[in-house]
Amino acid sequence: MMTNLQSPLEQFEVYPLYTLLWDGDLDLSFTNFALFLVFNFLIFLWLFAIGLRHRTLVPNRLRILWEDIYLFVVETLRQQAGLGALRYLLFYFLVFVFILTANLLGLIPFAFTTTSHIIMVSFIAFTANLAFVIIGFSKHGFSFLKLFVPSSAPKPLIPLITTIELVSYLIRTFSLSLRLFANMMAGHILLYILASFVIRLLGAGLAIAALVPVVLMVAVFALELGICCIQAYVFLVLLSIYLADSLATPGH
Repeated sequence: MMTNLQSPLEQFEVYPLYTLLWDGDLDLSFTNFALFLVFNFLIFLWLFAIGLRHRTLVPNRLRILWEDIYLFVVETLRQQAGLGALRYLLFYFLVFVFILTANLLGLIPFAFTTTSHIIMVSFIAFTANLAFVIIGFSKHGFSFLKLFVPSSAPKPLIPLITTIELVSYLIRTFSLSLRLFANMMAGHILLYILASFVIRLLGAGLAIAALVPVVLMVAVFALELGICCIQAYVFLVLLSIYLADSLATPGH
């Protein structure tokens, strides 16, 4: 997570590992960002393969973990969006596992946190919300637009309420992305600052004084472990709620 002590934001810098320019203008370079996306994918495949390698009557611990995660996603999706939403279970399972593993991978020293970049989480959120609009229109036709017009609203306030509902719907992508991105970035910056204090105090020969930020680092790291899991869960819940709006009968 930390390359030097100059800036807490330097750990989020994207830089090319292999420069490749196509036709002189299009940059197709392989970056550290892309490298850790590959790591994330390979870790997922590795853990999944290990969990399913031995198909015995009594499952191993990793297989039990995968089953628990799967059932957790199933139950969350069912509670938030209903049984009809389970047809989209694979997408939700993959998104949840991807965000969870990406968050946890970023806690490894000198690793790169892909979910700390808003472009990454915005892409997932935008793709999902665009899919929800398509699902809404395919299921309800133009009646889907009734979602923005509450049936119990007073007629004089309908234009104002409709505008507010439409704007709030359109900014879902931004709010969903900002929540995850900001939490990941803030936690890593705090860990960077505490690590800087430890290194500077040790460099000044104040080993005893360095114990204070070390203890704080351990506490913050434990907190970050929880935040990594909670943010993946929040992302899953909010996507489930947004899907429920597309599946529900508008105006009811």
